[in-house]
Amino acid sequence: MKKVLVLGGTRFFGKRLVHKLIEKGYDVSIATRGLTEDDFGDDVSRFIIDRRNPDTLAQLSNYNWDLVYDNICYTPNEAKEIINLLTDHVKKYIFTSSLAVYDTGLNHVENDFDPFNYQIEYNNDNKYSYAEGKRLCEAVLFQEAVFPVFAARFPVVLGPDDYTKRLLFHVDKIGRNEEIIISDLNKEMTFIDSYETAEFLLWLGENESIKSGPFNACSNGVVTFKEIINICEMETGKKAIIKSQGANEKQSPFDAYSDQSLSNEKAKKAGFQFLEVHKWMKELIHHYCSL
Repeated sequence: MKKVLVLGGTRFFGKRLVHKLIEKGYDVSIATRGLTEDDFGDDVSRFIIDRRNPDTLAQLSNYNWDLVYDNICYTPNEAKEIINLLTDHVKKYIFTSSLAVYDTGLNHVENDFDPFNYQIEYNNDNKYSYAEGKRLCEAVLFQEAVFPVFAARFPVVLGPDDYTKRLLFHVDKIGRNEEIIISDLNKEMTFIDSYETAEFLLWLGENESIKSGPFNACSNGVVTFKEIINICEMETGKKAIIKSQGANEKQSPFDAYSDQSLSNEKAKKAGFQFLEVHKWMKELIHHYCSL
């Protein structure tokens, strides 16, 4: 029985991943701060850790892991610490990365950001932007780890239990006849469903034929703001009030991610079958409208 460790794993797609690993019969452990209750029961072992206190991670090196998923690594310091802990203790490591490693632009392929040659710099205060933190994590992991590293680069992840409520924001605003600030309705985005995200992580872990490295993962198709608003209007039966400028609290949470999209061709060629974004997004918006 393969021994699998998931850092994080009690919320959203991480929780879905843990359930899938349990269903597959793996010996699963989760490492979290212990702040969020889970429904895994006796099917998992639990470690209490805090990335801000590296000493709490030392217990993880008392075991040998066939597979480690790291959903909660955000700084190069944390990446360096996990390398020190897992060297000689892990066969395969999968890092949850992000579309944010790329500059703005459409249809990014994996080579558009090269972590193998990205300059590693550590800040004394250990503070980084989300995007720079993820870039540096990848750089440290790919340049310094001696075990196989895979980076799953995800766009915005959506699902019925999305605690950020980013898509629900639009449904609620339109349903209440409130304005939404969107700078450009024609901007394009890629997304991925939370179930699909967990499936992709499972696939990365189980697939022995693919070489280590970064993999983009997004549903098939691009979506514009205009399409999102149109679906919301159809499902709510109300007309959206859209303005290009206004108060921050009315600004779409997607504006920061717009006009930035991924190509998923590498993963598709390796055998993963992605969902169609327009199909599941319409179903998700319908679900939100029924709440």
